[in-house]
Amino acid sequence: MSGELRPLDLPDGDSQILPVRDEGDVKSSLLFVGKLAERVGFNPVARASVMTAVSELASNILKYAGRGQLRIRAVAGRGKRGIEVVAEDHGPGIADVQLAMRDHFSESGTLGLGLPGARRLMDEFHLWSEVGKGTRVTIRKWKA
Repeated sequence: MSGELRPLDLPDGDSQILPVRDEGDVKSSLLFVGKLAERVGFNPVARASVMTAVSELASNILKYAGRGQLRIRAVAGRGKRGIEVVAEDHGPGIADVQLAMRDHFSESGTLGLGLPGARRLMDEFHLWSEVGKGTRVTIRKWKA
């Protein structure tokens, strides 16, 4: 489906690449995606879902890779409007993706709900990871 997506033209910038280097960057990304969700027309629940998923992805970048980036943009496709977020790092990668996608699995002592929770909150979720090369997660939420 990604080949059918196109940027959604909104005033005041509808796309941004945001670095993730510290907690301040996580907060900045949440502000950006929250405002973008409003401009796309998301209801408060959908807006909160996107913000929660972005928080989880950005926090994972900090926790496991130390730094990375988020590409956040409004998109349109198949007659729908939505938001796409690509979280990417060049960290250690995930050795067992299937295990990492299970609820309550954590290598860092957390609740282990980040990636599986983000998957449940979004309409689309794609994860690529290779040990020693990094991780890329693409999520999309469509306006109801």
